[in-house]
Amino acid sequence: METQDGTVIVPVSRVTFGFAAGGSEFVPAHEREPGHDHPFGGGSGAGVSVSPVGFLVVSKDQVRMLPVDGGQPVHRIIDLAPQLIDKLRAALGGRAQDEPCEPEVSDTTGADGTPKTTLT
Repeated sequence: METQDGTVIVPVSRVTFGFAAGGSEFVPAHEREPGHDHPFGGGSGAGVSVSPVGFLVVSKDQVRMLPVDGGQPVHRIIDLAPQLIDKLRAALGGRAQDEPCEPEVSDTTGADGTPKTTLT
């Protein structure tokens, strides 16, 4: 489903299938009665289960998974981690969210004359 602002919402479900079959011969071959050449019993079955998990929300600047059951706290923290990091960087005077992240490398010589490389 797509909203007016371009956000796409995709339902996510857990689907499980199960199949089983079995059979048995009731009487050994040497003990069969005349006229009962095939004393056999058998059966089969199948089952399906569909459980809602959540919604995948894809917007212009982020992708989020919104669980139906509220999710475990660990999953919620992982989901919010990128937003938290961006807010911390902005609060601490780091780069803006739209700025590219390119490390700066500088080569210097230490007091003992050995070369030192710094990555910032």
